[in-house]
Amino acid sequence: MTSATATVTTATRRTPRAPSVASPRRGATRFWANLVLVIIGIVFAAPLAWVVLASIDSAATYRVAWPTAPTLDNFADVLTPELTLRPLVNSLLLSTGAAAVTVVASVLAAYPLSRYRSRFHAPFLYSVLFASCLPITAIMVPVYSLFVQVRLINQPWAVALFLAASALPMALWMTKNFMDSVPVSLEEAAWVDGASAMRALWTIVVPLMRPALSVVFVFVFLQAWGNFFVPFVLLLTPDWQPAAVSIYAFFGQYGTVAYGRLAAYSLLYSLPVLGLYLLVTRGLGGSFALSGAVKG
Repeated sequence: MTSATATVTTATRRTPRAPSVASPRRGATRFWANLVLVIIGIVFAAPLAWVVLASIDSAATYRVAWPTAPTLDNFADVLTPELTLRPLVNSLLLSTGAAAVTVVASVLAAYPLSRYRSRFHAPFLYSVLFASCLPITAIMVPVYSLFVQVRLINQPWAVALFLAASALPMALWMTKNFMDSVPVSLEEAAWVDGASAMRALWTIVVPLMRPALSVVFVFVFLQAWGNFFVPFVLLLTPDWQPAAVSIYAFFGQYGTVAYGRLAAYSLLYSLPVLGLYLLVTRGLGGSFALSGAVKG
């Protein structure tokens, strides 16, 4: 009985497999998928190619073309304190301040939502979700009226607080989901040792959430960095306006568009964001370091 079974098994193993019928169809699907990806890549790469080539072209236009005489005059023209350096510093202050306030507020607000349950838990979260879907342009008229009444127009710190408040709903959702991944048993062990809830939060939970909080920080920073409408409405003095507003000077304000200077300014405008991205990915990359934290 055993030898017969072994013979049948050996014969089954030696039986050649039938050729796959779906392989030509799978190859065609892969070809069209790669073609679509290549087209999408070209669509995204064309504007980037224009920015790089136009920045070193003294006679740049709206078309993608190789410069006949590459030059760095466009960078020399825009690298002035009034046009580039001061707006970039203003953008760094506004974006960093808004991101820092948002991260701290989202941690404090996400902790009770993650650790405690009540009858108002779900309605509150849905209200926060609705607030995150509300476009900021829809509330700028009452916000401007409020800033005028309380005399906060042209105050950078007030604008940073408003940017933090506008980004807080989505940051709260992200922080709450990240905090759910931290085991409560770690805090309970700290409570047994005599630590309070706030001390356990800042010494146990927050250090474990550093990669997640860095994601929230970068998310809010990018939102504030690229925000044009809010600083344009609430900051009237050019000395306080960020780079997202000063870039408006290249878009036909004087009758023509300075394409070369616009491209050079765009490259300089993207460098701080690129540096922040590299810093976060190299220094705080990875997932939660929870391996070995909980035993048994």
